[in-house]
Amino acid sequence: QVQLVESGGGLVQPGGSLRLSCAASGSIFSINVMGWYRQAPGKERGLVATFTTGGSTNYADSVKGRFTISRDNAKNTVYLQMNSLRPEDTAVYYCYSNIIHFGGWRRDYWGQGTQVTVSS
Repeated sequence: QVQLVESGGGLVQPGGSLRLSCAASGSIFSINVMGWYRQAPGKERGLVATFTTGGSTNYADSVKGRFTISRDNAKNTVYLQMNSLRPEDTAVYYCYSNIIHFGGWRRDYWGQGTQVTVSS
């Protein structure tokens, strides 16, 4: 099994910054995809930013130029630096990963979620 442990959410004023972290631990052969999704009240969960195999990144249009995803492969950890935060960024942010286990089988994993609130 694999666990994704998130940290770094909180309350911030509009225009402020936050940094989220997500560390994967457990029986991991390699990580196929790792990144962040978010879900605001009354809305569906949607992509924020991810790393894919080979190191390419994928961002939601609404966060391009404001959010930056980075990673530490040695620690199986991904980070999300969020700058110029807006009230509409308020949501529960979930870490997501598609893990390749020993033996070659793959499975999706989700973190428990961390609340980000942007408000004055």
